[in-house]
Parts: sequence; structure tokens; C-alpha cells
Amino acid sequence: MELETLLSVFAHLGARWVFWLLVAMSVAGVAVAFERAAFLLGTRDDVGRLRADVARLLARGDVELARRRLEESPAVEARIARAGLSAGMAGADERMRAEEQMARLDMEKHLSILGTLGANAPFVGLLGTVIGIIRAFRELEAHGGLVSSGLLTEVGEALVATAVGLLVALPAIAFFNLFQRVIRARLGRAQALGFEVLAFLAARADARGAG
Repeated sequence: MELETLLSVFAHLGARWVFWLLVAMSVAGVAVAFERAAFLLGTRDDVGRLRADVARLLARGDVELARRRLEESPAVEARIARAGLSAGMAGADERMRAEEQMARLDMEKHLSILGTLGANAPFVGLLGTVIGIIRAFRELEAHGGLVSSGLLTEVGEALVATAVGLLVALPAIAFFNLFQRVIRARLGRAQALGFEVLAFLAARADARGAG
């Protein structure tokens, strides 16, 4: 009985509030997508060139210049490698792992909103469809089973609600997957750059041990 009452209330309100909710969800998704894109673009660099420069400087034993080169880069990859280079051989791996986790959290910030929108927007649209169908049946009953313009309007709104829900969900899912792929790639490049640092620190430790 409570469910029936709730559906009656929804039917009385109509499906327009569902459309406005979907519009708000769409705006939130676009805002998050732009914010994350700006962050990822603002923290990128030519990591291949950066890695070559750092490797060359470390091969010459110029640790200070290598550290300065990493500090000049806005990339999260440089941030992770810099943590290892500053720690020394004893704690380099642990420091880079810790910095990698912090960088991952920074890059994945707000992405859960996109995931939630992508997963739930179709269901919100489906709710609008259900409301529209209920109202269509009531319209049909009110006109003695005859098709009326009001009936067609309710059916049209019901179908549009599902379509709008999908239109909100698909871009959210696409951006979520894109950002996740970019994050995985950047963390992979960070590990490659970190290996250069670890190789240098290991070689320096061996040289000191032999000396």
C-alpha cells in the first residue's frame, strides 16, 4: 500500500522533475569532466624527454641537476621520481610507492561522480518512464479507453525520459573510462621513470660498497 501511495504521488507530480534532475546530473558530469581534464592537462609533460634528461644527468653523477630537472616538471611522474631520488637507496622504493598512491588519489579525485552518474542516470530515466506510463494509463482510463492527445503526450514523455537518461550516462561513462586509462598510463610512465632513479641509487650504493 505504501508503494502504491508513493507511485501515486510520483504520478501526480509528473515526469518533469525527472528531466530537471537529469539536467542537473548532466551539468555535474560536464563540470567534473572539464575539471579533471584541466587537472590532467596541467600536470602533463614530455615524460620520454624528461626520462632521457634525468638518465643522462644521473649517468654523469649530477644528482642536484637531475633533482632540479624533476622539480621543474609539472608532471606527476616527476613528482613520484623526485620522492625516490630525495630519499636515497634505503627508502626510495617505499617513498615512490607512497607518492604514487597520493598521485593516484589526486588524479582520481571526483571520478566517482562520473562513475555514479554513468551507473544511475539510466535508472533515473527509467523512473521517469515508469511515471509517464502510469500517467498514460490514468489518461486512458479517464477517457474510457480512447486514445487522446494527453495520452500520446504522456507516452512521449515516458520514452523521452529513458533516452535522456542514456544521453546523460553515456558521456559520463566515456569520460570515466578515458580518465582511468590516462591515469593508468601516467602511473606506468612514473614507474619507468622511477626505475631510472632506483638503478642509479643501486649503482651508487654498489660503488660505495666496493670503495
